[in-house]
Amino acid sequence: MTEKATLQAPLLAAWLIALVSSLAALFVGEVLGQAPCILCWFQRAFMFPLAVILGIAAWHGDRGIRPYALPLAIIGAGIALWHLGLYWDLIPETVQPCTVTGPSCTSDDMRVLGAPLPLLSLGAFGAIAGLLLALGKEET
Repeated sequence: MTEKATLQAPLLAAWLIALVSSLAALFVGEVLGQAPCILCWFQRAFMFPLAVILGIAAWHGDRGIRPYALPLAIIGAGIALWHLGLYWDLIPETVQPCTVTGPSCTSDDMRVLGAPLPLLSLGAFGAIAGLLLALGKEET
């Protein structure tokens, strides 16, 4: 494997994670008919652009994408962490958006391979952030 390909592997992996996560969210919502709660919508708002900009960066080999993509991944991870806190009842139920104004994220049909969707989202955002940090700085 060439040095350039080795340097681009984290970028390609981050794009694939964002792409699979975006397609999975669309599948759950559009094909399975599971309406997302408000926090799921916010997580989508940060994941969908990552799939686009990381794809473009991977296509062009642009390792300078980190300042643009990393904030999206960190904010998305923060929302997913908050959502997971609600899911696991670590945050009081009075602020739980999943049962007050929208569909419930606590039902069994909102799990994939036994893992709740907020945990999968946190894992995806965390992996993307880690891979972006592994890119290093753009060469000048």
